Amino acid sequence: MSRVSVLAAALAVGLAGLCGSAFAADANEFDCLIEPRYSADMGSQIEGVLDEMRVQRGDSVKKGQVVATLEAGVERANVELARARLALTAAMESADVRSRFGTRKYERMEEMRKQGQFASAFEVDQADTERRLAELDALEARENQRLAALELDRAVKVLEVRSLRSPFNGVVVDTFLSPGERVQQEPILRLAQIDPLYVEVILPASRIGSVAVGYTGLVKPEVGAQGPFQAKVVIVDRLVNAGSGTFGVRLALPNPEQKIPAGLKCRVSFRAASAAPAGR
Repeated sequence: MSRVSVLAAALAVGLAGLCGSAFAADANEFDCLIEPRYSADMGSQIEGVLDEMRVQRGDSVKKGQVVATLEAGVERANVELARARLALTAAMESADVRSRFGTRKYERMEEMRKQGQFASAFEVDQADTERRLAELDALEARENQRLAALELDRAVKVLEVRSLRSPFNGVVVDTFLSPGERVQQEPILRLAQIDPLYVEVILPASRIGSVAVGYTGLVKPEVGAQGPFQAKVVIVDRLVNAGSGTFGVRLALPNPEQKIPAGLKCRVSFRAASAAPAGR
């Protein structure tokens, strides 16, 4: 069952029990739930041993920040070896020298032949063959250099996958493993993005057409945060749950200072975009 379905079921129970009280108290105010925009259990695409956990519960993280690493001694050694191979240029330089010398020798032999000096056809052909072989040696040396660059790139990528990076700006919800433990298919830590937050609302089918994308919602958290806060409607479901007679609405609630915690129950009222009051 999806998160929205679970939320729909939970709030539908509330709607059924409170249809004569909550809605009667304020027909324009509805129960809601403040949730993270994203929540991700991070794992590794490869198996290994956890080397370092660089964050702990409650830490803020930036997109791309390394949050954990696996042991990678062999991979780092392979990177250094590939980098050293790429730095070896003697073979390419010597091949270039032989190629240039072969070209000069052939040109001299050919010039001597044209001037009627002593230079047999065999000697000219031999010089031409040596020139061509030297050019092929130089080409092979350059190709080996390109292969060395590709090997270095591959070694760096193999090393990179042993570092876990945050996929978004957010906070660390929890960590599940400690350094020295083996990493297999289980998650290593959980991250959540809480700016913006999502506000999930379940409305009765009678409210179809009364809320649209772009409307402003005034969100009042139940506890732990002041309010109300302005949020924008970003999704209005186009399907009604036949069992509960409800449909879902999602609002995006800015939380740049991360002062509004996710997981709070709330109340929300809607106003058309043109009718949104000034404020938060």
